[in-house]
Amino acid sequence: MFKIIVDLFFLVIIQAAITPFIRRLAFVLGAVDNPNARRVNKKPMPTIGGLGIFVTFNIGCFILLREQFPTHELFSILLASSVIVLTGMIDDILELKPRQKMFGIFIASLVVYFLAGIRMDVINLPFIHHEITLGWWSLPITIFWILALTNAVNLIDGLDGLADGVSMISLTTMGIVGYFFLHTHELYVPIACFMLAACLLGFLPYNFHPAKIFLGDTGALYIGFMISIFSLKGLKNVTFISLLVPIIILGVPITDTVYAMIRRKLNKHPVSQADKHHLHHQLMKMGLTHRQTVLTIYALSLIFSFISLLFLLSPTWGIWPLILALLFALELFVESIGLLGEKYKPLMHLMQKVISSRSTRDPKVEVWHLGEEKPNQLKRPDKQFKVQDDKKNK
Repeated sequence: MFKIIVDLFFLVIIQAAITPFIRRLAFVLGAVDNPNARRVNKKPMPTIGGLGIFVTFNIGCFILLREQFPTHELFSILLASSVIVLTGMIDDILELKPRQKMFGIFIASLVVYFLAGIRMDVINLPFIHHEITLGWWSLPITIFWILALTNAVNLIDGLDGLADGVSMISLTTMGIVGYFFLHTHELYVPIACFMLAACLLGFLPYNFHPAKIFLGDTGALYIGFMISIFSLKGLKNVTFISLLVPIIILGVPITDTVYAMIRRKLNKHPVSQADKHHLHHQLMKMGLTHRQTVLTIYALSLIFSFISLLFLLSPTWGIWPLILALLFALELFVESIGLLGEKYKPLMHLMQKVISSRSTRDPKVEVWHLGEEKPNQLKRPDKQFKVQDDKKNK
């Protein structure tokens, strides 16, 4: 274990050392992100920062911690992730269409499914202890899982250090869950989570605001793809809890992605059409600075990670109250920052109606002391009320 910890520190150092070379390479290749209406950066910024993360992670897998990983699976994942990185690099240099990027992720998903054998096969339902064999549904569900998580991380990459930090928190939590809570002999999965988190930690100083290099689609797609693979590896025989945990851990990017799709449908826009109404955009509209917005989303990611641990520690009967409380709080937060738009706030409108209806049923009662003038709204012009002193009555 001590060797693993030392090697993780080495990965942080290697990543920090290799990033300046990747930055220079980005300018040579023309992988530069120019400012536009959808971008926050005000000057041209080199991308393909994810290429350095890809190289550093594989140095860890094939050199530093080679003995931890099975050969066939390791090379299969290398092939699939190479397809992802190549797709991302082409997009960062030439700018691919959304369908072309999805096709690259789809090809990588097939490699993972058929060559690496990483897939979702069985789901165990709680309470009734019933096991569902997915059969031929295993392929589309596995591909959907990979596509969804990969794009979720890619969509949140909108501010300096945002996707890097959120992914690092999520990977660390997944590593903790895999090492301490999932009783499995395949410890190389949580080790791989910690390795990728170490690479992101080494990259963060260059990516945090003000950034010197962006992850680019090269990095965002690669990180999301690897997170989807790590979560699938722990979900080979899925229980209801193990299915929920990675979704909750990745609550920030998944929430942003789901509500972006709903928002675009409500506004009758194509789902693939980009906009400036994502979580980080809305927080900045509220007056937060660039760094404050990123740190706020880091805090949200930590909260989701903490909640995921509560799910693992809670008894079976406590799962549903946790889910309901989480959904209620999440919807309230989303509506309060206007993630769906100013018009679409059904929960807040419902709460306002309930409060207003209660206030009409419980009229306001005015109280005044003896001898003081009666409030104007309670005075009646047709009657005169005289207040006599207690001493006169005596």
